[in-house]
Amino acid sequence: MNTRREPGPPRPPDRPPGPAPRILLTGATGFVGRRLVRHLRAAGHQVTALVRGTSRTHALTAAGVAVAVGDLGTGAGLRAAAEAADCVIHLAGTVSSRTARGYWRTNADGTRRLADTLASLPAPPRLVLCSSLAAAGPSPDGRPRTEDQPAAPVSHYGRSKLAGEQAVREVSDALHAVVLRPPIVYGPGDPAFLPAVLAMVRAGVAVQAGRVPGRYSLLHVDDLCAALTAACERGRPLRPADPVSGVHYLSDGAEHTWDAICRTVATTLGRGRPPLVTVPLAAARAVAALAEAATLPSGRLPALTRDKVREMRHPVWTCSGEYGRQALELPPPLPFDVGVARYLAHPTR
Repeated sequence: MNTRREPGPPRPPDRPPGPAPRILLTGATGFVGRRLVRHLRAAGHQVTALVRGTSRTHALTAAGVAVAVGDLGTGAGLRAAAEAADCVIHLAGTVSSRTARGYWRTNADGTRRLADTLASLPAPPRLVLCSSLAAAGPSPDGRPRTEDQPAAPVSHYGRSKLAGEQAVREVSDALHAVVLRPPIVYGPGDPAFLPAVLAMVRAGVAVQAGRVPGRYSLLHVDDLCAALTAACERGRPLRPADPVSGVHYLSDGAEHTWDAICRTVATTLGRGRPPLVTVPLAAARAVAALAEAATLPSGRLPALTRDKVREMRHPVWTCSGEYGRQALELPPPLPFDVGVARYLAHPTR
């Protein structure tokens, strides 16, 4: 039986109504972060980006974003950067690593340092943590995941993201925090997902790892940005003793097969449906191991890693975004075909 609670009235803001909240943003130079800066600035928010001392900040300052130097690895500068914020949106994270420790360092330990710092402030700002569907794991029964189901991550990345969520929950008695779990995110500036699909479609073949057809949830980056912005003002908060409170899944409301994803992109390009070729998972893992070894001298990571293959072993990665959409009072999400058309018209903006 589904025990998921229906969204109720949002908790009143911790701070009195007034000007748009002042936002401290981590991960501002990443794919989602760059897009979110546009959304926040267009909405009139004052935005400060937490960056490392070596980060390139010209684009941020040109967009009217203030810069604060801080380090999630050591905690240096976090308190000073957060003291003037009404809300902290935490996007920074490691999405690809050769080792479990590589994920843990930022996604778990860095998130814990940030959460502990915020909770120690006299007037803690709200925290919005952008986690991932990977923190919950694949759909346990073949149906879209819902908030009442226990998390069961299957990859090092997913386990590190769940550990970050748990670190926030541990201080949620002192800190108003909301967690968002988006699925695959695509859109302008997308560095991985749509470029990979486009490359396959243009090559005339769609490659799928494993023989079982996969099903996936998707989300346009602008819909994720709208949810992150809304979570700064509303959404049920995490509670220490309630493992499902304060967590919101997001999706475009559809389940997409890999074949359908490639077919949609091909149709938008004016091409025919590419044939689907399956690759055994054992072969995919071998290719990932070789690619990791080959790129080791450069310090770069390939698009396909062994950890990504761990996730590919499970064919269904879907979630229901209905509860999150209601709780955050979001408009209907962008359909995938429309999102693809917009991306092809303007891939980087």
